[in-house]
Amino acid sequence: MLCNNYYIPVYSYLYLCIKIVNMEYMLQPWPWYVSGPLIALVMFLLIYFGKTFGMSSNLKTLCTIGGAGKYSDFFRFDWKAQRWNLTVVLGAVIGGFIATQYLSDGSTIALSTATISDLEKLGFSNIGQSLLPPEIYNWDNVLSLKGMSILIIAGFLVGFGTRYAGGCTSGHAITGLSNLQLPSLIAVIGFFIGGLIMTYFMLPLIFG
Repeated sequence: MLCNNYYIPVYSYLYLCIKIVNMEYMLQPWPWYVSGPLIALVMFLLIYFGKTFGMSSNLKTLCTIGGAGKYSDFFRFDWKAQRWNLTVVLGAVIGGFIATQYLSDGSTIALSTATISDLEKLGFSNIGQSLLPPEIYNWDNVLSLKGMSILIIAGFLVGFGTRYAGGCTSGHAITGLSNLQLPSLIAVIGFFIGGLIMTYFMLPLIFG
């Protein structure tokens, strides 16, 4: 009887492992209580090894590799010390490709009905079916004056803003807040304020 009781949790554990690796389970969007702890685990490992995580800092590294240090002191630093962070970017690109091409069931992104309604009023269709709305990112729209203006201005604002703030959303919201840094808290509050302004004031002006 004791032997049977011993094997019950073992069988339960094996069943759980099989369920986790089941492809049907893998193809579903992962809930916050799975993805959240995984991000926290990565952050813990980075802090343990004395590393700071951020995506936008790689733009500085790439510019330095391209020779920007000849024209600005800002880009004169030992970029080889940041090679590990470039590996993180490469992993994010490869991981994103694998996730979208092989580990996705093609389900529509879950959005509120109010959001869908607001976007439809702005001229968007098939909302949630793609991370890159064709109304912005297909070649006909990209190569138009309006499309090029949006991408160039947005790219400049993102590039300038992240370097001026000393980090992007991942650098401040994940690394900075994990280290209890006040500037990161201020930056994250600014991200939300900027997002609200963009959503409720700028988008209707651009696409209205």
